[in-house]
Amino acid sequence: MSNVSKVYAAELDGIEAKLIEVETDINVGLHSFNIVGLADKALSEAKERVNSALKNIGVKAPSKENRRIVVNLAPADIKKAGSQYDLAIALGYLMASGQIKDFDSEKKIFVGELSLGGQLRPVNGALSIARLARRLGFSEVFLPKDNAEEAAIIPDINVYGVDNLHDLILHLEEREQLKIQPATAIEFKKAGDFPDFSEIKGQEHAKRALTIAAAGGHNIIMMGPPGTGKTMLAQALNSILPAPNLDEVIEMTQIYSAAGVLGDQPYINYRPFRSPHHSASPVAVVGGGSTPKPGEISLAHRGVLFLDELPEFRRDLLESLRQPLESGKVVVSRAKGSLHLPAKFILVAAMNPCPCGYYRDPENHCKCGAHEVFRYEKKVSGPLLDRIDLQIDVPRVKIEQLRNTKNVSESEGVVKKVLAARAIQKERFGKQKLITNSEMSSKLADKLIDLDKSAEDFAKEFFDKSLLSARGYYRVLKVARTIADLEGAEKVAEGHLAEAFGYRVKTTSV
Repeated sequence: MSNVSKVYAAELDGIEAKLIEVETDINVGLHSFNIVGLADKALSEAKERVNSALKNIGVKAPSKENRRIVVNLAPADIKKAGSQYDLAIALGYLMASGQIKDFDSEKKIFVGELSLGGQLRPVNGALSIARLARRLGFSEVFLPKDNAEEAAIIPDINVYGVDNLHDLILHLEEREQLKIQPATAIEFKKAGDFPDFSEIKGQEHAKRALTIAAAGGHNIIMMGPPGTGKTMLAQALNSILPAPNLDEVIEMTQIYSAAGVLGDQPYINYRPFRSPHHSASPVAVVGGGSTPKPGEISLAHRGVLFLDELPEFRRDLLESLRQPLESGKVVVSRAKGSLHLPAKFILVAAMNPCPCGYYRDPENHCKCGAHEVFRYEKKVSGPLLDRIDLQIDVPRVKIEQLRNTKNVSESEGVVKKVLAARAIQKERFGKQKLITNSEMSSKLADKLIDLDKSAEDFAKEFFDKSLLSARGYYRVLKVARTIADLEGAEKVAEGHLAEAFGYRVKTTSV
């Protein structure tokens, strides 16, 4: 006689979750306990964890059955990895062996790693699993208590935080009820522990460029000698970025949860600032691996990716950034298919003008030869630079400016301008899934960016004579639109276009 049960679990594929059916069959035969369906090592070890957990909560464990037990994870052609299947396997066995009262498992998803004593340990991707459940019409999600607040961000679904397997059994048998996790109340905030914009002395030109970058989501590169404040400027950008909205919080939390770097916090409610070291590998920065996970550029989604000493990064790594900078996503290709990871970030890059750092510095003598300077600059390719909207020089600050205790730019005023510009963009894009001007396609830019007569004449005169690519042309248009938004102008004027064009040709030596 054969007894078969079925419960549902989920598998993470990048940052998205896929529904997995956990089927358990108990049949006559010598004792065996097998898990089939492309299970990895951690999943094959679930047999031992389930055995011990069931024994220690006082029920008959699979090891005590003199029968053949088969657990099938379907679809069988999807590779299953991780320990989140423990809970579903344990429940499936209890149902198939008749040790638990029958319950309707059709609209329930169970995920969680079991300890040997039957407690549930947290898993990655709780938010993705809750989103999957809502999308597929499931009504309940059971997961470890430590993951409950994260999953409860998703509305219209009952999330149960489970402390141990025994409590869950009592709930399913309707002997004791688990409490539904209340909807998570998200507090939107800015990232802390970064320099405030008002702390920067001098560098008015650089602060103007960063204001434009924050308002329109534009990429920026800063070039200058060591110690001029490039890193501080990059960090201060976070102080003028608006707090994320609910959709952005869900996107960012989903990425961090899937990558396993959410930590003790239930969600990411601030704009991330990621600054990988130049020795980082392409997989660490871009994402991928044998079990594909988000990299630094996905962890910087809706925030800032700061690459200090840009030419020191590996050439293949820098070139791999070209596609994400253009499309806002990473495509990780594997033999069995492609994985898409979001990567809409503001790139802030910094570099010295030469290996010693003092080329063209009026205060210090450069020790590099012309060929060394040329080779150093050429480490950053033209196609990559073409995707960076704002290219500026950051010169040495005079001692008089450093000793000036008066703040030239108050951050509150800058933040208000950025928020006002973003509000204009939100109204402009309407129901389209765009947030900033930098995300516009060339077709949309032609449709939404209006030039007045003087700007039309300026464009015709200067763009025909410049060496800008078609991509560069549209990026200048989008920067000009952001400058106009900062001023509350309905149309792009000649001054807006001239300033935007100046940011493309400023760093002529790069």
